[in-house]
Amino acid sequence: MAVNVPPGGETQTGERPATATAARRALHVTKMFTWAGTDCLRLEGARVVLGERGLRAMGSVVSAAQDGVEAYTASYSLTTDEVGVVQRLTVRIARATGERHVILTRSEEGIWLVDHGQGAERTNFGGVLDVDLALSPLFNALPIRRLGLYRDAALHDLPVVFVALPSLEVCRVSQTYRTVSLGDPGVVSISSDTWDVEITVDADGMVLEYPGLASRV
Repeated sequence: MAVNVPPGGETQTGERPATATAARRALHVTKMFTWAGTDCLRLEGARVVLGERGLRAMGSVVSAAQDGVEAYTASYSLTTDEVGVVQRLTVRIARATGERHVILTRSEEGIWLVDHGQGAERTNFGGVLDVDLALSPLFNALPIRRLGLYRDAALHDLPVVFVALPSLEVCRVSQTYRTVSLGDPGVVSISSDTWDVEITVDADGMVLEYPGLASRV
């Protein structure tokens, strides 16, 4: 029996054709990533569902005690929309002294809610679209993939919501992302007023090597 599909792509029952659904699913690939710290004993592992530019990720960072900072485990859950803008991030910290968490949620109107468990604080962070979790190479991929810096050379000065580890303090910072070279691997420069680093990325825009911080294994 033939199915009538109107111009919008949906059947008369409100369902999309199977071919369209299959095409959307084909754009999403699930991968496992592991990064080992190069500056200290630290390991990050994540399960990531990659879309065209967006992603969903669940992962954790395990760090040994160093420089007066006690050992901790940080687990996170991250969701962006299909164009790579962060929608929600949850980070939970476990230390010998206790546990803490923070939840960041961004609305379609650009309003951020930051909740450390004592009620959410509302802000727009000056139009921020990306989040950077300290010591995590996965989060550096967010603006790289959203802006396609691994496909087309460009330079962007970006406001970013920064989440510190293990304190979970949240603040707005400014970072510059610049394509250094395209290819597989490609190279992207990340800098601020006080530091500058060139990281290598794969064909998906995911970090391979962050000098002085971590390498993918």
